[in-house]
Amino acid sequence: MFLRKFIGIIHPRTAVVAHDLAMAAFAWWIAKSLRYALMPDLAPVTYLPMEFPIVLLVQGAVFNWTGLYKGVWRFASLPDLWNIIRATVIGALIIGLAMVMYARLDGVPRSVLLVYPVVLVVLLGLPRLSYRFWKDSRIDLFQSMPTKRVLIVGADRAGEALSRDLRRDSRYSVIGFVDDNLALRGAQIGGIPVLGTVDQLAELSKAVAVQMLLIAVPGATTAQMRRIVAFCESTGLPFRTVPRLEDVVAGRAQFNEIKEVAIEDLLGRDAVELDWTAIRENISGRRVLVTGGGGSIGSELCRQVARLGASSLTVVELSEYNLYRIGQELTSAYPELIFNGVLTDARDATAVNRLFEETQPQIVFHAAAYKHVPMLQGQLREAFRNNVIGTRVVADAAVRCGVESFVLISTDKAVNPTSVMGACKRMAEIWCQNLAAHTSTRFITVRFGNVLDSAGSVVPLFRRQIRQGGPVTITHPEISRYFMTIPEACQLILQAASLGKGGEIFALDMGDPVKIRDLAEQMIRLAGKRPGSDIQIVYTGLRSGEKLFEELFHPLENYTSTTHAKIFQAQHRQVSWELLQTQLARAEEAVAAFDEETLRRCVSQLLPSFRWSEPQTDNVLPLRRNESGDIA
Repeated sequence: MFLRKFIGIIHPRTAVVAHDLAMAAFAWWIAKSLRYALMPDLAPVTYLPMEFPIVLLVQGAVFNWTGLYKGVWRFASLPDLWNIIRATVIGALIIGLAMVMYARLDGVPRSVLLVYPVVLVVLLGLPRLSYRFWKDSRIDLFQSMPTKRVLIVGADRAGEALSRDLRRDSRYSVIGFVDDNLALRGAQIGGIPVLGTVDQLAELSKAVAVQMLLIAVPGATTAQMRRIVAFCESTGLPFRTVPRLEDVVAGRAQFNEIKEVAIEDLLGRDAVELDWTAIRENISGRRVLVTGGGGSIGSELCRQVARLGASSLTVVELSEYNLYRIGQELTSAYPELIFNGVLTDARDATAVNRLFEETQPQIVFHAAAYKHVPMLQGQLREAFRNNVIGTRVVADAAVRCGVESFVLISTDKAVNPTSVMGACKRMAEIWCQNLAAHTSTRFITVRFGNVLDSAGSVVPLFRRQIRQGGPVTITHPEISRYFMTIPEACQLILQAASLGKGGEIFALDMGDPVKIRDLAEQMIRLAGKRPGSDIQIVYTGLRSGEKLFEELFHPLENYTSTTHAKIFQAQHRQVSWELLQTQLARAEEAVAAFDEETLRRCVSQLLPSFRWSEPQTDNVLPLRRNESGDIA
C-alpha cells in the first residue's frame, strides 16, 4: 500500500527523466564493457572519478535542450525516434569534448564514443515503442470490441468535459487534444496531452493513429466552425461534434451529446444579441394565436411563445398530423400553458371569426401560407386563395376582435416578385399595411429568406438525394439564396414584433447569400462522399418564376436601420385604399367563379410591375446547354 502511494506521488515526467538518465549511464557502461571485452589482452576496465557524472550531466542537458521530455511515450513515433538519435549523437560529441578537457580521454577509448550513441538509441527507443505498442494493441478483457481511438478538437471546458465522459464509455479512447491556444501546447488535461494546433490535424492524426475526430468547440463562430471542419475533412477521417451552445440553452440538445456535423453548423450564423426583456414583456401573460402553427416556422414560433410564458396559445392548423404533433410536444413540455389546437382552414371566414370571438387573442402570428414557388406558378387561384384571401380573413377577424398586434410572416420573394407565390405574398403585405392605417391594431410585416431544414427547402431534399446515392439536382450553377436557422428566424420575428408600432415592414439581416452549389458540395462531403465522384451533381435549369438570386428590399423601399442590428425597416410603397378594396373584391369574386383571367387582371392592377411571362430580368437567367448537353 505504501509503495503504491509512493509511486502515485511521483510525477510521470520525473519518472521519464530518471529512466533516460539511468539508460544513459547504462549505455556508457555497456559501450565501455563491450570495448574491453573485445580486447581481453588489455588491462581491466576502469572508470575515472568524474566519468559518470560528466556523462549524466551532459546527456541530461542535451535531452532537455532537444525537447525529448516533451514527448509522450504513449504516442511515440518516428519523429520521437529521430529526436532520440539527434540527442544521443550530439550528447556523444559533447561528452567526448568534456572528457578531452577533463583527462585528455585517458581511460576512455575513442571507440566507446562510437558505440555509446548506438546503444543509447536502442535503450531509449525500445521502451517507448514497446509502451506505444502495448497501449495500442491491448484489449480490455471485459470488452466485446476494441476501443476507437479519438482526437478531441478543442481543449477548453467542453473538450475536458467530453474527455471525462468518454472515459466512462468503453467504445472510445481519447488519445489527445488539439487546440489553437499556443499556451496549452505540451500541457496535459486530465492526463491527456495537447498535441498541437488545428492546422496540424492531418499530420497529428496520422502520427497518433486515431480513428475519429471529435469537435468540442460549442462556442465557435460559423467561420471558425467552417475552418475546423475543413481541416477535419483533410484528414479523411470521420468526425463528429458536440451541439452549439444556443442549442443546449434552448433545450434542443444535451451538452456532451456527440452528433454528426450538420450543414446548419456551417451555414448558421453567429448567435445574435436579443432584447429578451422587451420580447418577454410583449409575450408573457398574453393570449397568442398562431396560424400554420404546425409548420416549420409556425411550430418554432409556438415553442418560443410557450417558453416566454404566454398565458394561452391557440394554434390554427389545416394538417391534422402537424396539429397533433405540436400539441403533444407543447402540452408535455409546458403543462401550465393553456393550449388550444384548432383544426381549421384560415380561409374559412365563419370558423376564423368564431374562433377569434371565443379565444380573444391579443397577439396573432400569421404563418399559414403556401410557399412552393414552382408548384404555385401554374396555380394562381389556389395561391391567391390561400396567401391573400387567407391573410385577409385572419387580419379582418383580428381587427373585428380588437387584437393588439398582428404579425404577418412574409418572404423575400415578395420583393420585386417574379413568381405567383411572391406576388400573392406582396398583396398580403399591402393589405396588412393599409389596414394598419385604418385600424387600431398594430400590423407588422416581417420578411426573411430561406430557413435551413424547413419543409420543402433544399436541405432535406439534398439529404434524401445523398442518402439514395445521388444525383443531387440543382437548377443553376450560379443560383444563390439567403439562409438562416429556424430558431434564429423566429427569435428575430419576436424581436421585430416588440419593435413595431404599426404599418412597418421589417426585413431580417440574412447575412451573405450562399451558392446552392457550394451548399450541395459541402453536404456531400459531410456525408463522407466526394462531390462529382461518389455523388454526381446535375443542373436542371431554372424553374418558372425562379430568381437567380433573391432581394431583401425593393429599390423604392428606402430601408433604414432599427434599434436592433439584425432588423431593418423598409419604407412601404403606398397603394390606394379604394383601389385595393375594389380589386380584392373583384379578385375574390373571380376566385369563387374560378375565373383566372379576371384574377390575373386584378393582380396586374395591384402590382403593375409584375410580369406574367417567364421572367427574363437581369437576375433571372435561363440555363443554356450546348449540343452535348453541357452547361454553356
